[in-house]
Amino acid sequence: MLLFRIALLSAITFATPALAANWTVQADKSHLGFSGTQTGAPFKGSFGKWTVEIGFDPARPEAGHAKVTIDLASTRTGDTQRDTALPQADWFDVKHFPQATFEAAGFTPKGGDAYEAAGRLTIRGVAKDVVLPFTLAIAGDSATAKGHLNLVRTAFGVGQGPWTSGEWVALEVGVDFDLVAMKAGG
Repeated sequence: MLLFRIALLSAITFATPALAANWTVQADKSHLGFSGTQTGAPFKGSFGKWTVEIGFDPARPEAGHAKVTIDLASTRTGDTQRDTALPQADWFDVKHFPQATFEAAGFTPKGGDAYEAAGRLTIRGVAKDVVLPFTLAIAGDSATAKGHLNLVRTAFGVGQGPWTSGEWVALEVGVDFDLVAMKAGG
């Protein structure tokens, strides 16, 4: 359950390509979250603190870049027991790994408003290459990017000890983002 949150962390939010140059994400209008299943019941959570740096030119998407940094201590699910456990050593281990990051260099157009961002997601010090699919809508100096990434939390070491089996908390997690960005200087 922590992994999906982290995973997204990464995956998620770096994909906000828009018109040209640099873009500033409006955190108050954006969302970075995750979903999972615990004892057969689905749940959702979000990250309260994160930053995104984006550079994108629609004429040269391959030259774009994005970096998402997530404060893992800001993870919330609305369940006190889960929210207390996630920062602990068995899950995100925020004492040793306070942040998750996703960095992408270049975006690939997939037709229409669909793109992919190939990048590196790092959670708990474990870095893996991932491909983040997303859609992008640009209107003037404003852009909206939405995406979803499926991850296996244990690939990043999220869920140690008895939590590695998936018996109580599913191994598969989803990371979702809905970002609104403004063109810098726009």
